[in-house]
Amino acid sequence: MGESRRCPCGQGEVFDNCCGPVLAGERPAPTAEALMRSRYTAFAVGDRDYLLRSWHPSTRPPGLELDPDQRWLFLEILRTERGGLFDDTGLVEFVAHYRADGARDSLHEVSTFERADGAWVYRDGVMRP
Repeated sequence: MGESRRCPCGQGEVFDNCCGPVLAGERPAPTAEALMRSRYTAFAVGDRDYLLRSWHPSTRPPGLELDPDQRWLFLEILRTERGGLFDDTGLVEFVAHYRADGARDSLHEVSTFERADGAWVYRDGVMRP
């Protein structure tokens, strides 16, 4: 994405100073929310490998197909529980807005995260209506 484009995660930073280094494996996400934001960014930029790497080994699918026509528009974090620097588990509720097939839609999920080998990973999620 480059150093001058804003990161899709919505934090207001440029990609190279925000989620870019996390996706590249240069630094870990420090919190569950940061991991959630980096995973949203990975969906937005089509980084399937990062999505699989940041998924808990016990729940990770064998593969992942991304829709190249789906455009992720913005992310809303509704709440977080735990998931801080000194926690081992965390929860993030979010709404991810996107455009597909010419229409806007959203995905509302409550995701759980935990540390595996010291790094935050996505465990699973429950979709909300």
